[in-house]
Amino acid sequence: MLKIRLARGGAKKRPYYYIVVADSHSPRDGKFIERVGSYNPMLPRDGEQKRVTLKADRIAEWLSKGAQPTDRVARFLSQDEVLADKVKWTQSNNPNKAQPGKKAQERAAERAQREADRAEAEAAAKAEAAEAAARAKEEAKAAAEAAKNAPAPEPEAPAEEAPAADAVTEEAPAEAAAEEAPADAAAEDAPAAEATEEEKTEA
Repeated sequence: MLKIRLARGGAKKRPYYYIVVADSHSPRDGKFIERVGSYNPMLPRDGEQKRVTLKADRIAEWLSKGAQPTDRVARFLSQDEVLADKVKWTQSNNPNKAQPGKKAQERAAERAQREADRAEAEAAAKAEAAEAAARAKEEAKAAAEAAKNAPAPEPEAPAEEAPAADAVTEEAPAEAAAEEAPADAAAEDAPAAEATEEEKTEA
């Protein structure tokens, strides 16, 4: 099947297209039968030079032989005065073009499910935290009420025995000092007695 289509030429980032008649199985920039025009998208739309140049008589002949123009070339041909009646081009309308593919829809559904699960978990955690705070508040309130309703503690009896104990402890050092005193006196008398014995022997 013959196609009238674009074949890319030009340099990198500076495209230039040839309008060619080629077999539909040939590569885009491969072998072609005849070159029937050109398209230069680098030129301004309303400039002096035409962006699209066509060999109308050759294109008309190939159309009569059954060659089918691609959508882009059909747009160019419909804008030409000579070929407009031979080529009917209507703007294609594909409402599903912007729709994501099947895998993209599955990924979006999984993402939405994950977000819903995360939101549900966060809501459950917030509810648990609110319940725990409410329980703690109720327990604190109950403890405060229990402390308020509890009977007052009995006053402690005055400590009268404490001074007696202090007196006993005071008497104990005095007795210890009295017991130590005769011993010290005896120790002092012993050297005096030895001294008198020495004086007697010397005499």
